[in-house]
Amino acid sequence: MASEFPASLVTPNAEEGLQLAIRLARLGVKAVQPDMDILRRLRPKYSEDAHELIASSHVIAVHFQTIARVNDYWRDQEGSCDK
Repeated sequence: MASEFPASLVTPNAEEGLQLAIRLARLGVKAVQPDMDILRRLRPKYSEDAHELIASSHVIAVHFQTIARVNDYWRDQEGSCDK
């Protein structure tokens, strides 16, 4: 799993930062439950449960918050935001 972990949290923009946050969330799930057969078996249950989906979104949001902070909210040297 170490080879799957990103070398850096730095991304060029917020969209790629969000994709990285999603990737980190998925890596966390795989670390906690490395058995892919079990993950596949559980997916139908949590994919239709609103509470589970909200919990997943929360994990992604926390990762995104960290990534945004690392990237100084994607501001350039003059402090303007990348759109």
